Amino acid sequence: MTLQVVAHRGASHENAEHTLGAYLAALEAGADGLECDVRLTADGHLVCVHDRDLRRTAQQRGLVSTMDLADLNELDFAAWKNPWGELDDEAPDRYEELDGVLTLRKLLETVADYDRRVEVAIETKHPTRFGGLVERRLVEMLGDFGWDQPGSPVRVMSFSFTALQRVERMAPGVQLVQLVDKLQYWSMLRRVIGPDWLVGPGIELLREHPKLARRITASGRTMHVWTVNSDRDLKICLDAGVKAVITDRPAYVLEQLGR
Repeated sequence: MTLQVVAHRGASHENAEHTLGAYLAALEAGADGLECDVRLTADGHLVCVHDRDLRRTAQQRGLVSTMDLADLNELDFAAWKNPWGELDDEAPDRYEELDGVLTLRKLLETVADYDRRVEVAIETKHPTRFGGLVERRLVEMLGDFGWDQPGSPVRVMSFSFTALQRVERMAPGVQLVQLVDKLQYWSMLRRVIGPDWLVGPGIELLREHPKLARRITASGRTMHVWTVNSDRDLKICLDAGVKAVITDRPAYVLEQLGR
């Protein structure tokens, strides 16, 4: 099976993360899949944003969960990536529609309209003031696309075991990925996660505990690893039989794989 290359927040090494521009760049590079984080706005829209606040990516005060989508639409989510861009005569032209806040619906529409199958790994962020409403809204949206059934190109990821249980109850056909960043958490989670759930360890965890990858593989679990950006880390994943790598640099990883 070919190693699946998934673009982490889009092609986010070169482009502002979670913008439509970053995802289009990843698709153009040939990424097999796209990864995103989702948060719920105050008026109930799922948007692709990692941080709970807006200081880093929109250079504004405020929380995503307390703002309406219309307010977020007024913000620039790309300027932080290249703060001196407007002074650079050779910088590429910027387009407002590629640099603003990206709704999950727009991202899924882009994938649905693309001319090849592209998978989407959606991470729900917790804790959040909305609790399980995030997963409910997500499953409802997947249903709009007919992607809440087995064979869907979408999988749902979370560090929260409870969040993934919610998705399993509402949409048992959707593939789930239990994210793990600490060895002691895996020691507990491995006893309780569903038999068909995938495991998503961070690459730092695999670096620190080389035997862990072999133990997970030996248990029959499939691994999707984040965030793999170097030759060294890619080799760790290939040696461990990892099925998907999530990377900020999809073009680079594909090149290293001879694709």
